[in-house]
Amino acid sequence: MGITKLALKIAAPAPKVEEFSNYLFIGPHPDDIEIGCGATIAKLTAAGKKVSFLILTDGRYGDGFSGGIKGDALAELRRKESVRSAEVLGVTDVRFLDLSDGGFYDYEDMLKGIAKAIGDIKPELVFAPDPYTGQECHIDHLNAGRAAAHIAYFAPYPSVMEQYGTVPADVKGIAFYMTAKANRFVKVTKEQFRLQNEAIFGCHTSQFPAGSDEAKQLALYMKLRSAGFGLRSFCSHAEGFRVLGQTHMHCLPENA
Repeated sequence: MGITKLALKIAAPAPKVEEFSNYLFIGPHPDDIEIGCGATIAKLTAAGKKVSFLILTDGRYGDGFSGGIKGDALAELRRKESVRSAEVLGVTDVRFLDLSDGGFYDYEDMLKGIAKAIGDIKPELVFAPDPYTGQECHIDHLNAGRAAAHIAYFAPYPSVMEQYGTVPADVKGIAFYMTAKANRFVKVTKEQFRLQNEAIFGCHTSQFPAGSDEAKQLALYMKLRSAGFGLRSFCSHAEGFRVLGQTHMHCLPENA
């Protein structure tokens, strides 16, 4: 580790996920939040923290396993699945931007929607998928992560937020989920991990039908991921995030 990087870690450590009280979780599609950090959400809500969801796209093109349901009907079904899944994790504030998935939207609309949600909710920490993994190819995931980072950085600036038609928020940082470069870990219990699985496989059945290969593969991946992060946290189950505070989000490449 270089001397500059070491100094930064000592002088400006990444924020700890659990030290805040108000959180916004941003998902590119219905189900992404639960897959990326459902157990952490169950832990936060059990601790009395305020948690809100913002789902950016309607999932209308996720019809590969939906039993022939398509278009508006699938979008409506996935909205209902999202609300039920959030309730399993203890979340009642679920918001939808209703952009069409598959990248069929104006990126500026995504920025404005995220800005308005942040101005309204005023989260201290924003979660989004990591768009800088190197292998992520889904345009909605890439756009969601980049747009969330864009607004999370500018959220405290009144003049910038005014351009998006909203008010500033004292966002302290961003936590990227679905990341290969985790620097913060949240220890979770077996029950919280179970709730995460229930939220996904018991609610998002249009995408993960019971007994399907897709459901089995995802369940195995999540089990291995949880155990791997757990080993790094000296526990059985954990989730990992790449967390950047406001100090790390601008002109500090050594934090990578």
